[in-house]
Amino acid sequence: MTRKLLTLLGALLMVLGLAACNTIEGAGEDVEAAGEGIQRGADENRPNP
Repeated sequence: MTRKLLTLLGALLMVLGLAACNTIEGAGEDVEAAGEGIQRGADENRPNP
């Protein structure tokens, strides 16, 4: 039962993820934006020398 539920949940998340970006280009832009956000956070928390 639990395995079936996890499989269903995983499939639902994949469908929602694909619907959110629509294309490979859109997915690349999403990944790029996430990377830029991580970089900004790292820059803000870098100790001053």
